[in-house]
Amino acid sequence: MAEAMEIKAAGAAANWDADPVLTVEHLTMRFGGLVAINDLSFNVGRGDITALIGPNGAGKTTVFNCVTGFYKPTEGRIVMRHGPGRQAEAVEAVTDTNRQWDKTANGAVFLLERMPDFEISARAKVARTFQNIRLFSGMTVLENLLVAQHNMLMKASNFTVGGLLGLSGYRSAEQEAIDNAVYWLERTHLIDRADDPAGDLPYGAQRRLEIARAMCSKPHLLCLDEPAAGLNPRESAELNELLQYIRGEHGTSVLL
Repeated sequence: MAEAMEIKAAGAAANWDADPVLTVEHLTMRFGGLVAINDLSFNVGRGDITALIGPNGAGKTTVFNCVTGFYKPTEGRIVMRHGPGRQAEAVEAVTDTNRQWDKTANGAVFLLERMPDFEISARAKVARTFQNIRLFSGMTVLENLLVAQHNMLMKASNFTVGGLLGLSGYRSAEQEAIDNAVYWLERTHLIDRADDPAGDLPYGAQRRLEIARAMCSKPHLLCLDEPAAGLNPRESAELNELLQYIRGEHGTSVLL
C-alpha cells in the first residue's frame, strides 16, 4: 500500500472482537512486484458501520475486491460468520480442510478467499456497490432491482420451467420480488421513478438505486466502495440517513 489505512466503526465497539460478522486476517495482495495490500487485519462488528479510511492509492478498493471475490488474495484469510460470536473452533475446522464453508449450531461460517464471487454473493450473503456506478441504464429502475433477485426467481421457476408454465410457486416468488423491490424504492425515495430508465436518474439517485439493488439480495454484509463520491452535501446527508436505516432496521453490517 502506498499509505496506511485506518479502520473506524459506528456501533458497539465490543462487536469488533466479541461478535464480528467479518474478520480479515493478514491480508496481502500483490500484483507482480507491486504490493497493493500488506498484512492487513481488521474486524467488522455485527450490526456496525465500519469505514476503511485512507488516501487514494491506499488499497481500499483492492480490499473490497478481495472480500467480494473479484480478486483472490496472495495471502491471508477472510472469514464471514452468519451466527453470533467468533466461532473459533468452527472456523479452524473449515480452515484445516479444503471446504469453503460449513454450518454450525450458531450459523454458517465461510472462508471467502476460497469462494468464487457468485457464491460469496448468493451463499455468504455479501453484497457490494462499486466506485463507478454499474447500473443497467437502459432498464427501468424497477427492473434493476428485479435483476438483483434473479437467483431466487430462477430457483422458484425450476430454472425457467415454472415461469414458462406460470406455476403458482413462481408467481408467488415473482410477487415477492416485486414487493421487495417496491419496499426499497420507497426507502430510497425512488418509487416515483420506478418506470423510468435508470440512466435518466440524476447521479445521487443512481447511487441510492445501487444501494437499493444490493439490499434486494438481503445481505448480511453490505460493502460500499466510495458511496459518497460525487455527492453534494444534501445527497451525502440522505446517504447517511439511509445507511443508519439499513443498520438499525435490518441489522445489516456495513463496510465502506
